[in-house]
Amino acid sequence: MITIRNRDERGAVNMGWLNSKHSFSFGHYYDPAHMGFRALRVINDDRVIPGAGFPTHGHADMEIVSYVLDGALEHKDTLGTSSVIRPGDVQRMSAGSGIRHSEYNASKKDPVHFLQIWILPNEEGMVPGYEQKAFEREEKQGRLRLVGSQDGRDGSVTIHQDVDLYATLLDEGDSVTHELRPGRHAWVQVARGQVRLNGTVLKEGDGAAISNESALTLDGVVSAEVLLFDLA
Repeated sequence: MITIRNRDERGAVNMGWLNSKHSFSFGHYYDPAHMGFRALRVINDDRVIPGAGFPTHGHADMEIVSYVLDGALEHKDTLGTSSVIRPGDVQRMSAGSGIRHSEYNASKKDPVHFLQIWILPNEEGMVPGYEQKAFEREEKQGRLRLVGSQDGRDGSVTIHQDVDLYATLLDEGDSVTHELRPGRHAWVQVARGQVRLNGTVLKEGDGAAISNESALTLDGVVSAEVLLFDLA
């Protein structure tokens, strides 16, 4: 079964410096029908104007993944981490027992566009941690590249939950297939472009919850970037 989360039905906030679309309930946007999917709790499609951002704030007991699509995102936290996240990078911050951090557009002239993803951890009170890795376009072009996993295999960042996170770049005519083991579920998020998921067209910003399917096939329609979450 595939249930589409239409991009136009997402929650929205426009604060001038931030334009954000929420696939699931977040902040002042509350929809009891969309509180997350399995361990996936938040997917925010964030656009931040030059020089602006989120001042220092706290988190606990959450795996937070940042995936930059355009521009550059500057991150600082109470672990002493100071980094800039760019397209191709995947950042994972484990909030654990508590962490404070800030996120700002690293540019004074160009906007930054990124996906902010929250995943519930498999245990509470862990030691906070940070990890960031870069993945070349060639690794994702026309194929599913594992970028996050519970065991950090194949060079992926480590996520403290039973989830495999894949990224792919699909041009028109490209096709990738992912097999789902019995009892597994999936979420597909179209970051940009347009694809067909098992024959159903998904546009930029659309998401899809998948259960009771044995395989997922993504076909490129308009040059696309897609994230696929394989979930318990």
